[in-house]
Amino acid sequence: MDPAEFTEEEQGRYDRQIRLWGIEAQQRMRNATILVVKLKGTATETIKNIVLAGIGKLILVDADDVEEVDLGAGFFFCDDDVGKKRVDAAKARIENLNPLVTVEIVPNFDVLDNQNFESTVNGVDLVCITDWDRDDLIRLNNICRRSRKPFYAGGTYGLLGYIFCDLLDHKYISPDRSSPKDAQKNVQVTASYSPLQDALRHRWSALSKRQTKELRPASVFAILSLWQFQSARNRLPLGTQDIDELQQTADALVSEADVNKQVLTTVPHSLIESVAMTAPHEFSPVCAIVGGLLAQDILKTLAAREPPIANFLTFDGNTGGASVCRLSMP
Repeated sequence: MDPAEFTEEEQGRYDRQIRLWGIEAQQRMRNATILVVKLKGTATETIKNIVLAGIGKLILVDADDVEEVDLGAGFFFCDDDVGKKRVDAAKARIENLNPLVTVEIVPNFDVLDNQNFESTVNGVDLVCITDWDRDDLIRLNNICRRSRKPFYAGGTYGLLGYIFCDLLDHKYISPDRSSPKDAQKNVQVTASYSPLQDALRHRWSALSKRQTKELRPASVFAILSLWQFQSARNRLPLGTQDIDELQQTADALVSEADVNKQVLTTVPHSLIESVAMTAPHEFSPVCAIVGGLLAQDILKTLAAREPPIANFLTFDGNTGGASVCRLSMP
């Protein structure tokens, strides 16, 4: 693409990115319409970064009102916004980040009903659902799959955070490691992703002790146990009264997944205790890290210049560590 096809304002605003990613990558971002569901702390950071990067259009869905607890991680809100719809309160501030990006708000969750969601998804390029329950994530992911749309899910539970992506058959440019060092060239690579419902059935038996340990499986199964608990109880853990059930759920999932017993047979009690006590709460630093990683990966997918997450990332704020697991991927 000729740089002249960008306006003077666009060339000035995106000059550094164009130099980094190239004209074609920036054009793909400019043409992209992104659907983001639920404006909590993770989505706030993600939206900031993808809007500043220059996507074409953001469609933001949230039916809830701003509460006082949102003021911590939700930097699109101020004290006077409490009681207003989140999307109404945030729209102007998001637009001020980058006037070149179109922002459309949907102040209800009706769009997530099966037929409505399928119609909406057909008009976007990528879907990102944040801070949502596992069972609905599976449903929405399957709808995206039928429409051949890339799907991201991300969120935080106190000090833990996660990102899952299903990018279908994603093509991107990667250095050709077989080429001589003095004649480096790039090749197109295709990564085949799995839907969430398949990823959750992943078995770890093929991994060595060392490979398993590197993936820090305890945080993975802490997240999965939270999802299982929420599905069964229709709520998140509320404190000490839920520690034992959460521990039993986590350990059962570890056993079912056939994790190397030399690495993990039980999720550390201290981690389960932390999860049970903090899961319903947001911590700004954790939201910033997870939301930033989520935005970065969405931009990688749009630019198709680097390998995205494949396919489940977890972050543990207790240790400051993150890991990426390939769940049911080739």
